[in-house]
Amino acid sequence: MKIQIHPLKKGEMKPLFTNPDDLGFCKTFTDMMFTMDHTEVEGWRNPEIKKFAPFLMEPSTMVLHYAQEIFEGLKAFRTKKGEINLFRPEMNAKRFNRSAARLCMPAIPEPDFLEIVETMVRLEKRWIPNSTGAALYIRPFMFASDSTLGVRASSNYIFCMILSPVGPYYAEGFNPISLYVSDEYTRASKGGTGEAKTGGNYAASLLAGRVAREKGCAQVLWLDGAEHRYVEEVGAMNIFFVFGDRLVTPKLNGSILPGVTRDSVLALARDMGIKTDERAVSIDEVIGGITAGSVTEIFGAGTAASISPVGNLRYQDRDYIVANRKVGPLSQKMFETLRGIQYGEIPDAFNWIRKVPIEEKPAMA
Repeated sequence: MKIQIHPLKKGEMKPLFTNPDDLGFCKTFTDMMFTMDHTEVEGWRNPEIKKFAPFLMEPSTMVLHYAQEIFEGLKAFRTKKGEINLFRPEMNAKRFNRSAARLCMPAIPEPDFLEIVETMVRLEKRWIPNSTGAALYIRPFMFASDSTLGVRASSNYIFCMILSPVGPYYAEGFNPISLYVSDEYTRASKGGTGEAKTGGNYAASLLAGRVAREKGCAQVLWLDGAEHRYVEEVGAMNIFFVFGDRLVTPKLNGSILPGVTRDSVLALARDMGIKTDERAVSIDEVIGGITAGSVTEIFGAGTAASISPVGNLRYQDRDYIVANRKVGPLSQKMFETLRGIQYGEIPDAFNWIRKVPIEEKPAMA
């Protein structure tokens, strides 16, 4: 791509954070953003990187009314050698286009997606934290930009990418969290948009998320939309259960987001000689397993949180304690292995890491 880069003027660069422990998650954004727009006639055009700034939108802009919008989330990690690692960004590019197809939106060629990511990260490398556990979060998104109302697919779109230095997603850090099992509300159902990364799925989760927090839980564990019987995923991550000597996760069924970290955990487990099952998992089986002691660990897996051990399920006003609210050995192993690969501390046997060539200068238009 020929990306036009608008250098910042003197004095426009924001001050960097001073303490990585104070970062939080996506509270601060970097100096610049990428944008380009799409029309039916011309396709993608005007790729540019410019100062982070608000969009100017008509009140009738379609995304504000019909939620035709998709996004992705990935991270850039700084190694102790000063290198910059991306973790499986090719999967994010593919998933972005699958989401686009589901929402009747134009695809972005995968090489272009990856070039935009690398160019942005290279330009904003000063924002990548030096501490292990912190990273630069990358948020690509696309939305309908027609300014006429009517329930239909838009004719015009805007693609944007913004970046944010981040610390742990959960305030608990790498400590067991509590999950509220909702058997009242539904996040997604088969045939819907559950497997797409679109804002409407998250809007549908907000009320149950509020209920979860009122009950002292960090997130919602969603059940299927038809029977409220089978476990699907957590609001910000996929879910895993250790049943005896097996690692079990719900099978992708059209209403579950195909997570990059989920796929990575399954690959790591098989490489470690651990038996894995992708199948339907009922909440009764999970609760029975916790009660009987056959479920020895539960953990979530996602880009934002990486590996998040679960210490408690709250279901139908009862608490079911997992592993005495302690981090289990497999959760610990997965967390350390993923982090080690991402930060270049252990060998990348799967070729998951894509290194950003930080010495190269991006091409000017």
